[in-house]
Amino acid sequence: MPATISRGIRAPIIREGDDIVKIVADSILEASKNEGFPLHNRDVVAVTESVVARADGNYCSVDDVAQDVREKLGGGTVGVIFPILSRNRFAICLRGIARGAKKVVLMLSYPSDEVGNHLFDLDALDASGVNPFSDVLSLADYRRAFGYPKHPFTGMDYVEYYESLIREEGAEAEIIFANHASAIVKYAENVLCCDIHTRERTRRQVLKAGGKTVLTMCDIMNAPVNGSGCNPQYGLLGSNKATEGKLKLFPKNAKEVAVGIQKELLDRTGLLLEAMVYGDGAFKDPVGKIWELADPEVGAGYTDGLVGLPNELKIKYLADNDFAGLSGEELAAAIRESIKAKESDLKGQMASEGTTPRRLTDLIGSLCDLTSGSGDKGTPIVLVQNYFSNFAD
Repeated sequence: MPATISRGIRAPIIREGDDIVKIVADSILEASKNEGFPLHNRDVVAVTESVVARADGNYCSVDDVAQDVREKLGGGTVGVIFPILSRNRFAICLRGIARGAKKVVLMLSYPSDEVGNHLFDLDALDASGVNPFSDVLSLADYRRAFGYPKHPFTGMDYVEYYESLIREEGAEAEIIFANHASAIVKYAENVLCCDIHTRERTRRQVLKAGGKTVLTMCDIMNAPVNGSGCNPQYGLLGSNKATEGKLKLFPKNAKEVAVGIQKELLDRTGLLLEAMVYGDGAFKDPVGKIWELADPEVGAGYTDGLVGLPNELKIKYLADNDFAGLSGEELAAAIRESIKAKESDLKGQMASEGTTPRRLTDLIGSLCDLTSGSGDKGTPIVLVQNYFSNFAD
């Protein structure tokens, strides 16, 4: 009877220099032995990006960030636009940026950031008379219209917090609020686009409006500085705070680790499992309105068997339409035969309407992120079983 099963697997505390491939394989095999569950071909072994980067020692310091920003953006006035509101994700990046500049013009989107963290409630926006599509607000304008609201989960006034971080690093701070990227060019010609998934569109808009040097977070720490870690593809994107003066970067060896885990388990079990390194999942909190998605990818690296999208029929549709006159085992048999006979690409067919047309790595990575959590569960490894089975198997 069981179908998809997601198991959090506990592991040792992982430190820089540890063999992450061996640790993951050992943990999976020990759990399988102790708990008495078998492994199968196409089971998915997933490990969170955090411990992969930690084992690889992929760190940089605030000073490294400051030097890179200074060299690439001139060290004068820097426009910092559309960052997410996060103590863990962006605050320490902002310290480095401010340390590498004389003045930071921080432009925040409103009423929320890209991933759904709200500065203030939508009802307050409706009551304010402010037009979020056109109005550019100064800090004084913002305070008059919205006061000093605090984030419902963290209790932070992120405007005040970010301004204080900039000043603590010795830079002048100017805070503005706008939702069109081009607004920044009136304040700064050298700009760092700090949004995650819309970064290239933002860069194009700033360049079109007259920006001189326009970079994204991918362009900062995309190469080592003073022997630091780096991420050649994503730079500072996907980083988070390790200490007050140190950042852990998104892993640069995620694909290598996933392939290594697959090979290690194949050698030790004779089974071909899939493997992936996962970051933030893709799901929305219904109360706080926060999407996860603070990493540039849910699937940081994965084996080839996880490429693609689901190709599924909607059982509910078949039961209510094609086989509405059937019931019991006759209905179940008809649905099983439909699944066995389904085409290799069901896109556009009514019988697949309502299924989830998302990448497998986004779906499985989100399941893993929810399973492992972000706190003290101690399960940086997740084993997903029976994900590729269906009602007809």
